Amino acid sequence: MTTTPPAVTRLVTHVELDEAHTFDRQMSVSARLEAELSDGRSLVLLDDRGWAASVLGDGSIRDHLTVESVEDDARTVVGPDEPFGDETREQAAAAHWTALAARLARHGVPADGAALATLPHDVVLGEHLRAWAGF
Repeated sequence: MTTTPPAVTRLVTHVELDEAHTFDRQMSVSARLEAELSDGRSLVLLDDRGWAASVLGDGSIRDHLTVESVEDDARTVVGPDEPFGDETREQAAAAHWTALAARLARHGVPADGAALATLPHDVVLGEHLRAWAGF
């Protein structure tokens, strides 16, 4: 009996506060991109992403954050990246999605880069980030 390999159903980026590098006027977060599979498993695709933000002048960085702005930044940092050299945006995006599909293939999950680009991409804000930002 042959079993059908699982399919990727959506992408999820988990974002959490880096408390060691976060202060009132500066925030640092990590971002981890996962593929959620039809069999209920999740596979980590990228775990080396994140960003920092700060505010100039008076006030707290928290005054400038919204759930939507953090979600947008999270989707940006997990790619596709900006083009490099003579590369076009389309080429950079295709290379990004192809690389993610190759990571999935190494785990026995067949995927097409172009199809991955069309999947729903949710962002989950971590408990510490939500508490610190007041979301």
